[in-house]
Amino acid sequence: MARIAGVDIPDNKRGEIALTYIFGIGRSTAQRILTEAGVDRDKKVQDWTDDESTAIRNIISENFKVEGVLKSEIQMSIKRLMDIGCYRGLRHRKGLPVRGQRTKNNSRTRKGKRKTVANKKKATK
Repeated sequence: MARIAGVDIPDNKRGEIALTYIFGIGRSTAQRILTEAGVDRDKKVQDWTDDESTAIRNIISENFKVEGVLKSEIQMSIKRLMDIGCYRGLRHRKGLPVRGQRTKNNSRTRKGKRKTVANKKKATK
């Protein structure tokens, strides 16, 4: 297995797909990295030479924020929103959808498992 940016990427996959195993690198970024490094997109990771993997490793370390650095930056941005008390920060704090989605029916991913609330008893006459 090749190790890039602290992640073991699978040997039996094409380079374009294998690079997406790194947090912060998607398909288009992976394509751009491989083009810049001069490696064929369809070439499997196990067929990369040491020079090619070193070139890819250097391009990623110099030009992209990936893995831990990116995750900490995202967390700091969310913390900043919560500290300044803006609407988005309040939504993060309450665990509700941040980007304007409706919450009456959906948003189970953010709200978690349903918590049933009992109805009020009707007063007897």
